[in-house]
Amino acid sequence: MSDHEFKRALGYANSALDLLKKSSIPPYPQFYELLYTYATGVNPTLNHRINAIFASGESPSASLAETLYNEFLKSDVNDRMSTVSERMQVRIEAVHSAIDHAMTTANAYSGSLQSAQGDLEREIEPEALGALAGRLLAETRRMQDTNRMLEQKLEASRDDIAALQRDLDDVRRESLLDPLTKIANRKSFDEGLRTAIAEARQTGNPLCLILMDIDHFKSFNDTYGHQTGDQVLRLVAMTIKSNIKGRDLAARYGGEEFVAILPNTDLKGATIVAENVRQAIHGKELLKRSTNEKLGRITASFGIAAFHPADTAGSLIERADRCLYAAKHAGRNRVLTEESLAEISETRSGVTAA
Repeated sequence: MSDHEFKRALGYANSALDLLKKSSIPPYPQFYELLYTYATGVNPTLNHRINAIFASGESPSASLAETLYNEFLKSDVNDRMSTVSERMQVRIEAVHSAIDHAMTTANAYSGSLQSAQGDLEREIEPEALGALAGRLLAETRRMQDTNRMLEQKLEASRDDIAALQRDLDDVRRESLLDPLTKIANRKSFDEGLRTAIAEARQTGNPLCLILMDIDHFKSFNDTYGHQTGDQVLRLVAMTIKSNIKGRDLAARYGGEEFVAILPNTDLKGATIVAENVRQAIHGKELLKRSTNEKLGRITASFGIAAFHPADTAGSLIERADRCLYAAKHAGRNRVLTEESLAEISETRSGVTAA
């Protein structure tokens, strides 16, 4: 974690603790998470709700915090996963029951055959032979019926398990998507970056990471409202997604920050991608849907880092974050890479290349 990122996270943490101290909300982990999320601004709808509560003069309480936590932060993914697991367990138990019944029937049939074999080895009267044949025929039919029932249950179970597998896949996909922008979330980004780094280290192919931040997003939110801010976040997310391809991954990193993982892409190629996204964002004039009011244009700043063999996920993100931080301080609405940042440092120190 870079010094800039650490200070920012510490600021969020202090804000959350201050809010807990000022209210009658007990400092339980879930309430700290609620107010930390509020401090980051990562969930504009939550912020809008809490701001409205503060504006109304309503005194925060544990029950109100619990309601907000359940509504905004308590994921239903685990609940859905549990439901699917329970359904899977019921189906598996049904299959086991059907197999046990079939095995019991098969064992009984095997015992009947062994008994018949013993009778046949001795001399047997015609009438007894006829009775034995009738008994074996009945046992055979019962075995056939049991097998048919087992086949039907296994067929039904196969269809059910296939449906359950699809449900599990859906839950997993949802758990990896940001609910607002519908692109990859932080969890998905973390997994994707680990995979991309492992592959780059193994193959020696280039890998670049783009970290971007919407300029002045907080003031834009305060001016035009969180619903309009949500639309901006969706617009930026779709703009990034439409400018990457193949195995590239766009994700929401947090709040108004986004990232893009670009496997098999060098620094020059990543710069082109970032410039395309920057220009596309700046080129869109925003309209407020409810009033058709022109809201002007938004801009974004970008930092790009290229993977080095000794890199970890943390060190790669840290260098991209330094470039982004420098782009912000250089005037925003620009792309800075490791190379351009090094050139700036050399210029400031009076060092020039030979």
